[in-house]
Amino acid sequence: MAMSVSTKYGLPEVLREAEKPVLKDNEMAKAFAELKRGVHMALETYANVHRGSGHNSLVSTHLFEQAREIVLDYLGLNKDNYVVIFCSPRRAELFKAHPEPGSYQSLSSQDIGLPLGVRALAVERKALPNGVPFQTGGGTARLVSPDWVIWAKAPDKFEPGTPAIINIIAFAKALRLIQQFGEDAFREATVEKRTAAEILYRDALEQSSGRDLLAELRQTLIGRDVHVPTVDGVKPYINLDNAASTPTFTPIWDAVCQTWDQPRQIQQEIIDAVKSICARVLGAPLTTYEMIFTSNTTEAINLAAESLQREAGQGGEAVVLNTLLEHNSNELPWRTLPGFSLIRLPVDAEGFVDLRELETLLRAYNQQGQHGQKRIKLVAVSGGSNVLGVYNNLAEISQIVHRYGARLLVDAAQLVAHRPVEMDSWGIDYLAFSAHKVYAPFGTGVLLARKGLLHFSPAELALIQSSGEENVGGIAALGKALLLLQRIGLDVIQEEEQALTGRALRGMSQVPGLTLYGIKDPDSPRFAQKGGVIVFDLKGILPSRVAQELAEQGGIGVRWGCHCAHLLVKRLLHIPPLLELFQGLIVALFPKLNLPGVTRVSLGIENGAEEIDKLIHTLDQIARQPRPKLSNPFASTQTVIQKKVDASARTVAQRVYGNSFFDNGYRQRGFRF
Repeated sequence: MAMSVSTKYGLPEVLREAEKPVLKDNEMAKAFAELKRGVHMALETYANVHRGSGHNSLVSTHLFEQAREIVLDYLGLNKDNYVVIFCSPRRAELFKAHPEPGSYQSLSSQDIGLPLGVRALAVERKALPNGVPFQTGGGTARLVSPDWVIWAKAPDKFEPGTPAIINIIAFAKALRLIQQFGEDAFREATVEKRTAAEILYRDALEQSSGRDLLAELRQTLIGRDVHVPTVDGVKPYINLDNAASTPTFTPIWDAVCQTWDQPRQIQQEIIDAVKSICARVLGAPLTTYEMIFTSNTTEAINLAAESLQREAGQGGEAVVLNTLLEHNSNELPWRTLPGFSLIRLPVDAEGFVDLRELETLLRAYNQQGQHGQKRIKLVAVSGGSNVLGVYNNLAEISQIVHRYGARLLVDAAQLVAHRPVEMDSWGIDYLAFSAHKVYAPFGTGVLLARKGLLHFSPAELALIQSSGEENVGGIAALGKALLLLQRIGLDVIQEEEQALTGRALRGMSQVPGLTLYGIKDPDSPRFAQKGGVIVFDLKGILPSRVAQELAEQGGIGVRWGCHCAHLLVKRLLHIPPLLELFQGLIVALFPKLNLPGVTRVSLGIENGAEEIDKLIHTLDQIARQPRPKLSNPFASTQTVIQKKVDASARTVAQRVYGNSFFDNGYRQRGFRF
């Protein structure tokens, strides 16, 4: 068995049982208030971690990685010998089957009385499993080609998809507070009970709808007034990285806080209510579909793959068909699925599936038997591309797929916050998405599957459901966010988004040396099927450098690289197979070296025309400024602005986690930001 961390709660024994104080309600209230204060501060500078260039992404990355340090400090373990892996409850149980018994220790948010759905595994580095990770998807791979994968190193290799960043920060903060208040700090505090309806449906903006609600909601953006260092002094932060993860708003955060405070009975009512909200918003009646809460889209798709694997051998050799648009989370799980083969449908330069080619493939495999016993069992497609921003016609795809006896799975991570979804009427069999792309960044995902398609025993299904439902605050946030989007109207959101996208495309097309990919013309008949995701490059400037200069000159946060869609990006850049092999060698020899990619701008409901104009102006400045030749292309120096951002990250971390930890912990271990 794994090493036990505590005899009672899975916690280090900070106090001997006989010396434990009995916390009063006001002390518990203080602990909860301090926890919420710290998490709110983390939300003010929230963005997705790693590979983001803006101030907020760098600060969130610091907070997230420091959470690992806090776990090790709490357990009294050395970071040179141990690595911390953050998991959902079910994923933690799956992982524990791989390392040697006794080679890891575990901490649980449930054991400290918080419904965060977080497990932290501190694993001996020498005991980490080799080979293909047991769940695959975004973040688990360093480089992907059609025929091979270079897997990331730990912990990324074992944290598929976007982790529950804010919940993990909350968990780390709670561990600090437990050392201050005692291990019962978050147990059974006296609170004001609220109903699920009050938490989900009541808020200060409940009388507003449409564009009025959108305008009022923007004023409640958490982090709206954050200013960041730039070469021209301090400027307001502009988040143009919504495809990676979205910020949140005060009514959604209020729903989380109120849910954390409720007894389990009320929390269960919230879970049931959010299931009904999801079903209604997505056109997926619960009489027809099974709904499972997960940690993110990646875990949801891995669950669908795990279920499908149990059908292997039924009716020929099983094949999964997806497209070149796909995110790694809708590609790697099918590629590594035992008993299945994977084929890919090409897309055109703007990202659209050729429906005639789709039908030709399905007919050849499933009707004409041109490939022996191979049959396409599942078509897995992107509902919205995270690179080219296009929305293929899912209803038409579904008709063709079902005509030839296959099923349709939709990765809706980039779809749900931007366009209406009608699962049942469109004939979608499986759908997966994440709350952190729907303005609810608290670690929840959803898998919807037509009833009868999930092949888990009742006991297995109960464990899967309990894993996702432990994060009841994240579920409440999702429900609240979907209700707000519905009250604004997805038609309004689409109009706003398309107006901003058109403005951006027109302006960016005038920047010298800038190449746009995908749909470039707002007057194109296909523009109605494009969302607010724009990728580009600047001649002679690496995308990492473009992203860095947008941050340093304009205070603008974007993302760069291959965006976990390596196959598509390498096709856009016309990278031939021989160069692809060379890149694999480079990654193996120089893992920190930045490879070619594209810079991505992605819009959200918080963005306005003024921010688009600032983006265009800053890009024009970057494109026109002279560039000295580097004597050493591998040389890397930290700029003055980067040093200021590091100082900002340190300040935020001290305010979130508390000065004592950094004074007594990090300095003793020589930690550097």
